[in-house]
Amino acid sequence: MPVTGSEWQGVCYGCTTRTGGVSQGPWGELNLATHVGDDPLAVAENRRRLRRELPAEPYWLNQVHGNRVVEVVEAQAEHVPPEADAAVTTTPGVVLAVMTADCVPVVVADMQGRAVGVAHAGWRGLACGVLEVTVDALRALIPGNDAWRAWVGPCIGQPNFEVGQEVREAFVTSDETLAAYFIPGNMTGKWHADLAGLARHRLVANGVHTVELARQCTYKCDKLFHSYRRQSVCGRMATLAWLSSANQC
Repeated sequence: MPVTGSEWQGVCYGCTTRTGGVSQGPWGELNLATHVGDDPLAVAENRRRLRRELPAEPYWLNQVHGNRVVEVVEAQAEHVPPEADAAVTTTPGVVLAVMTADCVPVVVADMQGRAVGVAHAGWRGLACGVLEVTVDALRALIPGNDAWRAWVGPCIGQPNFEVGQEVREAFVTSDETLAAYFIPGNMTGKWHADLAGLARHRLVANGVHTVELARQCTYKCDKLFHSYRRQSVCGRMATLAWLSSANQC
């Protein structure tokens, strides 16, 4: 993967960039989403190029900014993407995928590489507990495990993510400590939210004590990443993860 984190036992993971594809215009180059107005033939070629680097076809989701998690038990060349924002598996070679263009992509796995999950977490998903539900789903797959790690991938950085009062209240009303992840904006009632920080806080609070941040801003790094906030018509990156007994990533 072009963008990844520390080496994990038994787990391969990372996030694509916008380079290396055939899409043109605002979707260029490597857009992997079929729902953003890009030429379907270009998206198909981009996905074909991605597939060459993977052990199986990615398990795509129809993301809706919610907290539903699906378990994937086998690799599927073709499937109807379920309406969900996270997926988990204990099957080696199953490639889980979420797409983002400012939202937070998160990979979670146990330290021994027996189970892995990916989640798409915008502010709505974070507020409604998508990360907690994902970790709970993984715990159900390997009961008794208490050693978890996570990688918070590229997302929009706090200086470039201005939100309204309703977003701050969605977090702070239930947990006042989360106010630390919001700084005042230039206008009354506006705040700059630290999505990556909120994700890390939620993970640690749910027992994932090893959390690594990619610390790359999708809005700022226009040569590397698509950004919906920077350009509303744009492509999507994919964050992918799979279990590999040979640890060949």
